[in-house]
Amino acid sequence: MDGPDAGKSDSDRSDRLGALSRRNRDPTTESDDRGQDVGTRPQTRGSAAETIADEGVGRWLLETDTRVGTAIRDFVTIVAIIAISGSLLVGIGGVWPPLVAVESGSMEPNIGQGDLVFIVDEERFAGDGAVAGTNIVTAQRGHDSNYQRFGKSGDVIIFLPNGDPTKTPTIHRAQFRVEEGERWVETKADPAHLNGATCADLASCPAPHDGFITKGDANPAYDQVPWSGANTTVVSAQWVTGKAMVRVPWIGEIRLAVDSVRSVVSTGPIIVATVGSVLALIWYSTAAETRDP
Repeated sequence: MDGPDAGKSDSDRSDRLGALSRRNRDPTTESDDRGQDVGTRPQTRGSAAETIADEGVGRWLLETDTRVGTAIRDFVTIVAIIAISGSLLVGIGGVWPPLVAVESGSMEPNIGQGDLVFIVDEERFAGDGAVAGTNIVTAQRGHDSNYQRFGKSGDVIIFLPNGDPTKTPTIHRAQFRVEEGERWVETKADPAHLNGATCADLASCPAPHDGFITKGDANPAYDQVPWSGANTTVVSAQWVTGKAMVRVPWIGEIRLAVDSVRSVVSTGPIIVATVGSVLALIWYSTAAETRDP
């Protein structure tokens, strides 16, 4: 039955139905009792697992601002930088590992204990006056050609004492080249670096094979003189694992500290790396927490 309020009632019903329809279409929009929009509710964010499932691990790592996500992202970035840097150094130097940590002060002051040294294959970056077939410049030849490495004439080489792979490599300067059977103490040696020894006193004289006489810059005598250095015979070219090129002071202390921990706890490099990774993640998680507003 029509009356004076019939049109108004129909209009109210129509407004309420319209508001209900809008709410059904957009669940994030709120309305008041009169069907007026009053704002937009923030959508509820899902769990990290739901977010990863929706966006993928890669995108989640790039965009997340959670503490765990930030820590993982920082850690992965550091590992990637180290891997890329290591690959570049290997590509340049041609040897693995491309860096060695100096354990003693036998090369001071030119190379100090705890320094990290970048090394290259002996066949690369040969200097003037290199010994034929080795690309190593001895101190004797370097003096004549004005070729220097680390403050003195000649190349600093890394070699295995007596060719023993179980021994720690030695980093000393190549002094001069000798041939098999040569009585080098009498022909080429500096008496000041023999500790009074004669050829008859040394097992390496006459020379048992072709090779190099070596010496640490800070040591008083040649390595081939007993108890004066590396305690090795004449260093064969096959025992040389690289040449020193650049040093970074003190950084090698980190490597030496890791090796010390490994020897004490009797764990392999994989376990040490795993423990270090866990500690790094904890540290970065803490750092991320302090950065969050």
